[in-house]
Amino acid sequence: MRRTENWIWLPTAEYPDRQTSYISRVSLPAQREGYKFTVAEFGRTYDFKKKIAKISLRAGGDSAFRLFLCKGAKSVYGPASITGDFIGRNQDVLHAYSTLCEFSSDGCPDLADCFENGSLDFKAEVRMCPEREYELSAGHGGFCLSCTVFFEDGTFAFCGTDGSWSSKLLGAYVLPGVFDMSVADGPEVRAQWVQNVWQSEDSPIPPCTVRAALPHGMEEGKTVKLAGGCTMDSEYEFDTVIAGYVRVENARGNVKLTVMCSEDEEEGSTETCTFLGKGEFQSFGLHSAGKLRVHAENTGNDEAEFRVYLMASFYPVENAAVTQTSDEELNAVLRACENNLKYCRQTLHLDSARHCEPLACTGDYYIETLMTAFSFGDLRLSAFDVRRTAEMMSHRNGRIFHTSYSLIWVQMLYDVYMYTGDVALLSDCVEALTKLLDRFDSYIGETGLIETPPDFMFIDWLNPDGISMHHPPKALGQTCLCMFYFGALNTAQKIYGILGFAAMAERCRARALKLRDCIWNKLWDPQRELFFEGLNTPTPEEKLYRYMPQNVEKRYYRRHANILAAYFGFLPKSDCRVILEHISEDDSLGEVQPYFMHFWLEAIYRNGLRDKYTLELLEKWKESLREFPKGIAEGFYKPEPTYRFDHSHAWGGTPLYALPRAICGFEMLEPGFKKIALNPSDLGLDSASVEIPTPYGKIQVDVKAQGKPIVRVPDGIEYVIPE
Repeated sequence: MRRTENWIWLPTAEYPDRQTSYISRVSLPAQREGYKFTVAEFGRTYDFKKKIAKISLRAGGDSAFRLFLCKGAKSVYGPASITGDFIGRNQDVLHAYSTLCEFSSDGCPDLADCFENGSLDFKAEVRMCPEREYELSAGHGGFCLSCTVFFEDGTFAFCGTDGSWSSKLLGAYVLPGVFDMSVADGPEVRAQWVQNVWQSEDSPIPPCTVRAALPHGMEEGKTVKLAGGCTMDSEYEFDTVIAGYVRVENARGNVKLTVMCSEDEEEGSTETCTFLGKGEFQSFGLHSAGKLRVHAENTGNDEAEFRVYLMASFYPVENAAVTQTSDEELNAVLRACENNLKYCRQTLHLDSARHCEPLACTGDYYIETLMTAFSFGDLRLSAFDVRRTAEMMSHRNGRIFHTSYSLIWVQMLYDVYMYTGDVALLSDCVEALTKLLDRFDSYIGETGLIETPPDFMFIDWLNPDGISMHHPPKALGQTCLCMFYFGALNTAQKIYGILGFAAMAERCRARALKLRDCIWNKLWDPQRELFFEGLNTPTPEEKLYRYMPQNVEKRYYRRHANILAAYFGFLPKSDCRVILEHISEDDSLGEVQPYFMHFWLEAIYRNGLRDKYTLELLEKWKESLREFPKGIAEGFYKPEPTYRFDHSHAWGGTPLYALPRAICGFEMLEPGFKKIALNPSDLGLDSASVEIPTPYGKIQVDVKAQGKPIVRVPDGIEYVIPE
């Protein structure tokens, strides 16, 4: 809910050019001109003179903050991201989200002394301008904090930001990625109250966990010493790819450091720090690293001493389930998938910690949601992303950048409801759902197929004949987009039915049947017994732009459209099995990347082919991990020779969902784990043990090649074994 709040910022009189911000990091250069990258510090100490039992905090900032309590004894990072899409990022800042957290004297020993003394010390460092793609600004610098203090005598008090707080510019934060101690801080003055343009709501998710991640060679207590006038280059390796903030602690000396965060051998993202004596630096921008490459120059005569590491950041992990098999390589794949997922869960899902794209890549986030359901079990972040995406779509009449991803959002909405049982999620999003489906109905042409969308993306990260399937022409994208729409209509029919909107449910059913007939009549080749990828009719000139190329004359037969036909149950299961067996054996139909492998694995599961093909398809992940053991690659095949995949892309982690589901034969029969089906299989493994997190405890399934499966289901869950 929204609350009354006091926002403060640097006073205009002392800092006239540090008030306003560009909206997005990817704003055009002309839109960023005149704005100054700014990090400000705010502080206040309260002495209540009686013992504190607990405090309840609410804090917000534009566009990022670090809040330190009691001289740094506890830290809170925020806020939850406003997010955004690839389009409209300079207009669609709707409102902000404030971070909520609670600390008690029993649960937080780091604050025990402060609570005993009845004192609270707050210091906040606030960055005004967006630094990564997923960040947005409301256009003005600001910070707010409200705190309810509960005392041991049963009374309570309130405190928070107002004109009594101190403020100053932290001058060393010169630019994104540049810290220079030679630039002095601004004067410390009273903070200024500013107009509340944020109208922030309470975030429904906890703040991220942020903790030290030390690479080899930078373990606790180790430092680097560099003689006066000398330079050095060194590398420090992590065991896995990690997402976090670069931290440098300079104990003494004048030194300039360039820290490059690289996942593998690529030229990564950098932070440059200049120290004039003792000091500390921590980046505000998130980085992804499998190693740190450090170039150091001692610019003084005396020896310098410093250490470099990451402050790893991730959505809190409270409960991790484990799948373990007799195949150690497969176990390594699962752990790498879990690692990718962990660091892609921040205050929103990320496509990868290296790319840090905004809340527009729903295809990624849907797969991450299913992975989470079978690993960490906490779907609050998924529900939050579903609602934020709905808000964007409602605001823009059902439009987001990736057309196929907007349709996948419908399935994500339904599946999050099924795993949580939260029917309010469906009612909260029904406006966006209706606008989305009506928008796609407007794309239907005379053929009865989708003919005039703004684009046919995203299909897969491949370039057949040099044509990008990221944003393909109609001949490589139409059938897939029609299949996604067919699936969305069928899922929407269920959603409207649950909400009691019978007429809307019937409307979706009729649309889906009509679309099905047109797909069958126009896009099925009876001679080859395959769907082809799209018609070859030209695209109207007025529809052409960067992401809608002119159509081509070649007819394409690939795996993608046929995978989706089986995935969505377009045909009876017996016919879907025939198609899946056909495409599995015909290599002329081209490659499939890890993203689309999700639909392939799910299609074989839904159509009764899990025992035949699951382990065979998972071999591709073993090959990928052999090449780079620290993380799963974004793709199996380079779309072009010079392309360098990232190794933090969570969409590549679908085995973390697909394998335990296939072993257990899991089906959700009633929302929120009220009733499930389990039909275990060893899939050809010697043995496997699977845990599935639920609100009632973990489901446990153990299978062996020889012997009866052992199933343990918590009380409160009804389960059946299918015939």
